[in-house]
Amino acid sequence: MKTLPFVLLFVSISVLAQKTTLEEDKAAIEAVLHTQQEAWNNYDIETFMEPYWKSDELKFYGPGGVIKGWQNTLERYQKSYPTRAHFGTLNFVLHDISRINEGAYSVMGEFYLTREVGDAKGIFMLILKEIDGAWKIIADTSAAVN
Repeated sequence: MKTLPFVLLFVSISVLAQKTTLEEDKAAIEAVLHTQQEAWNNYDIETFMEPYWKSDELKFYGPGGVIKGWQNTLERYQKSYPTRAHFGTLNFVLHDISRINEGAYSVMGEFYLTREVGDAKGIFMLILKEIDGAWKIIADTSAAVN
């Protein structure tokens, strides 16, 4: 049974390497969302939209139904938040970041908007996928709650 210590060592190293990767992925995803939050608070919709997958396959699901495509999602944001007063100050509270499979994660959280035109809050679930070395939101489900 001389191979048993080697196998245990190999398995231990593999688990540790995977854990580091998971932690690095989660930290990178948190950084993406932090950058997105900062962009929103600076009334910078272009930077806010950068993490969204620039594809016709992007899906946004909200109270108005399913919107497909990056451009349509941008237009939805521009229509729903036409002025700085509508943007306000955004705060994300992240509750869960879970690996779906290699290179894909779900993120569940809450958003809070403090605004001149009335505060808003809600929940969201994002699906992020690593595309060309960057984390991209490929699906977004967001809904306001009372």
